[in-house]
Amino acid sequence: MSAFLDSMIERAKLDKKTIVLPEGDDPRVLEAAEKILADDVANLIILGDPDEIAATGRKLDKAQIINPSDYEGREELANTLFELRKRKGMTLQEAHEKLDDVMYFGVMLVKAGLADGMVGGANHPTAKLLRPSLQIIKTNKNAPLVSTFFVLCVPNCDMGANGTFMFADCGLVVNPNAEELAHIAATTSVSFRNLVGVEPKVAMLSHSTYGTAKNDDSSKVIEATEIAKTLSKRLIIDGEMQADAALVPEVGEMKAPGSPVAGQANVLIFPNLDSGNIAYKMVQRFGKAEAYGPITQGIAAPINDLSRGCFAHDVYGVIAITAVQAQMGDE
Repeated sequence: MSAFLDSMIERAKLDKKTIVLPEGDDPRVLEAAEKILADDVANLIILGDPDEIAATGRKLDKAQIINPSDYEGREELANTLFELRKRKGMTLQEAHEKLDDVMYFGVMLVKAGLADGMVGGANHPTAKLLRPSLQIIKTNKNAPLVSTFFVLCVPNCDMGANGTFMFADCGLVVNPNAEELAHIAATTSVSFRNLVGVEPKVAMLSHSTYGTAKNDDSSKVIEATEIAKTLSKRLIIDGEMQADAALVPEVGEMKAPGSPVAGQANVLIFPNLDSGNIAYKMVQRFGKAEAYGPITQGIAAPINDLSRGCFAHDVYGVIAITAVQAQMGDE
């Protein structure tokens, strides 16, 4: 277990939050839930059939198990959903039908204040989780867009923050323009500072360093870097730069002399979803890294996704992170 995850667990315990797990039919989720409860990290609501969940033999007595089909508050949730979406054409009947989808049901528990956050996606694609989140919870009033990041904890690594990095965006924004990329960088730097507790040093990654290649792709990253510098005076950011220049001090000094980030980066911003998603999976598998996410940023309440290839340990970590995000929402 990484030092980062240890810190998330300890912080979560200080002010326990309630996290809803909509996929009570997934054995990885139930394994993680059992350990979360045993470690007293968070209160849990698990959606699913109580008899089927009990038959797994997991020790989940401290969790609230809700079967969406016969939940006593279902009518009230449906009415609330109808009121939220009727201007978009949703009927009351359609609201009732939406609650058959555990992702909509879980998000409505957060909206109703019955849970502080949600973790799903172990057996659902990202779009199935984010669609109800954006329709119902909506974006944070201070966020120009919703994006995601992964926390990567690489063992025996002296780069980044003692081997801890954030990669963005690896799960949502497919091909951000320069302005969107700048906001992803600025938002991820805040997430890094809040969660990791270390000053973020943000590298805007490209196949080019300081103009060694001139094309539309590298130009977008250069423009995004300049925009990002205007968003926060506190932001330590540089680019465009190649990954080795961002991470390796000797290479950074050679390719980007005098850079405040080169060779020291702990936040890596990728030019598009392809590069970010590929990179995090390779670091996770080849580097034996712990990978937590995709963690959303910009939604008004913490609704976090899981990779469908996740392990129970990953689910546990995302629950702890989500609980800490919920605490920060109270500040």
